[in-house]
Amino acid sequence: MSGADFAQWLLAPLSGSAHHEPLSWTIWHGRAMVAAWAILLPLGVLVARYFKVMPGQAWPDQLDNKTWWHWHRILQTAGVVLMTVGCWTAMGHAHDTGALARLHRWLGWTLVTSGWLQVLGGIARGTKGGPSACRHRVASVDAVRGDHYDMTTRRRWFEYTHKVVGTTAVLLAIGVIAMGLMLADAPRWMVAVLAVWWVALALMALYWQRVGRCIDTYQAIWGPDATHPGNRMAVIGWGVRRYSRESWRRRIGARADAKFTQDDHDRRHHEGTN
Repeated sequence: MSGADFAQWLLAPLSGSAHHEPLSWTIWHGRAMVAAWAILLPLGVLVARYFKVMPGQAWPDQLDNKTWWHWHRILQTAGVVLMTVGCWTAMGHAHDTGALARLHRWLGWTLVTSGWLQVLGGIARGTKGGPSACRHRVASVDAVRGDHYDMTTRRRWFEYTHKVVGTTAVLLAIGVIAMGLMLADAPRWMVAVLAVWWVALALMALYWQRVGRCIDTYQAIWGPDATHPGNRMAVIGWGVRRYSRESWRRRIGARADAKFTQDDHDRRHHEGTN
């Protein structure tokens, strides 16, 4: 097959039909849902899972870096908004009664529901709390009570459901999008691009998991000190790790910690010379 033939094959719809003109609502529905469930929401999950401690952050001397939190909120909010728009564009237009179309609609509504449940769950997750001096690694006896710091039942239920529902929804979305592409008789290149994208996401997640970037949220915020109540409870979620200062330096924090130490030394030296 020549390059021209291969390009023509990629541009052709999945059915191989020579003529295919999808309806306008189908195009915008597909664009919105793919942008939401294949790009924005999966990236938001990866940011939240693997970047609670940022590269170059000298954890546990530097705590509660909110970069991951800001990006998680931005990506998930944009994803849910686009998902809602995509759902709206299809309402009143989808009349296909075939088995695949009915399954796509049923699972699609499941995803829409799960997306909004995640939003509502996040709003109702409870208070944060924590020591006022947590940035300086001081386990203050005047710690502010909070659902997260105390890891109350409310907070633990939130974490269980948020992680399970979020991960399940993103994985389910792969199948729902595949059904949508078949129903729309999308061009083959779209399937190829999405397949490469999902494989790339899976490989990045596997790499970050293997190098130990999936650190416990509680430790990322308040550090590994056992005086913090959450550190004395079982970790929530599969593959989530906890570290001591020493074990973190041996794994992925050694360079960051060394850089922080050198920067601090340079700062002290500069202050001393002035």
